[in-house]
Amino acid sequence: MRAITADIGGTHARFAVATRSDDGRISLGQVAKLKVADCGSLQDAFEAFRAGAGPGLPNRAMFALAAPTNVERITLANNPWIIRPAEAAGLLELDEVNFINDFAAVAHAISACPADQFRPLAGPAGPLPKNGAISVIGPGTGLGVAMLLTGAAVRVVATEGGHIDYAPLDAVEDAILAQMRARFGRVSAERLVAGPGLAQIYGALAVLDGRAIPELEDAALWAAALEEKEPFAVAALERWCMALGSVTGDLALAHGAEAVVLAGGMLPRVQHLLGRTGFYARFLAKGRFQKHMSAIPILQITHPEPGLLGAAAALFSKDLP
Repeated sequence: MRAITADIGGTHARFAVATRSDDGRISLGQVAKLKVADCGSLQDAFEAFRAGAGPGLPNRAMFALAAPTNVERITLANNPWIIRPAEAAGLLELDEVNFINDFAAVAHAISACPADQFRPLAGPAGPLPKNGAISVIGPGTGLGVAMLLTGAAVRVVATEGGHIDYAPLDAVEDAILAQMRARFGRVSAERLVAGPGLAQIYGALAVLDGRAIPELEDAALWAAALEEKEPFAVAALERWCMALGSVTGDLALAHGAEAVVLAGGMLPRVQHLLGRTGFYARFLAKGRFQKHMSAIPILQITHPEPGLLGAAAALFSKDLP
């Protein structure tokens, strides 16, 4: 059984051919990674993939998108493409085209991955629960959130949890929020806890220190923070990790989660920091529920393309009796 699988985010569009073997295992062929900025539409990106893949592509596909997908007109928060699901099969010259939220796809990947494709990050050691809720959270260009419900039957719930209100916990974050509110009005968690959020925090810290806001592109700022080349960039990254911990804990508490799995494009860059920054302290800082939070394991999915794997798993699951 073969199908086209795709993972469309704010920065990159990835495509591959997925194969499901008789024993249920899913493998991915060579992954084509395209920059969204280089393609005017999903059709343009798909044609570039088709040209590189050559003849013999399957005629059905599942596309994971960083957006709600159960609508007539899909708009992505961090990507200018407009997608109309009813027209997609005709435009792409395929027999069947399906769409799924990108973090719902990651949740499907979690249910399809063996235990050795998860790395513990914080909290108690142990496997993922076989019967309970798992929060699936990931900072990338945006902030993806989904729920995986395990038990007799596995169920995935797509959410837009990244767009909950951001809640500051100290005076510095109060000031950061005030500055961001002046710019954006409402400030969501995604405004801080995603790749572009580092620049927002960095600029706010500069204003608090009475300095001019340096003009650094996101890539240069992240490099300065991760390589510890510039003290205020390092301080901004510490705040970013703290905010990630706060938001992750809020979502886990709201979901009634028994475990958290982190994913997302930014995670490989910051995973080494989560144990030595304020990330875990903020995850635990839920007042009367601190003891409850301390029982929740936090893991990272290590599969290199969970969005592609999960989109394929979701599509193939439709064929099962």
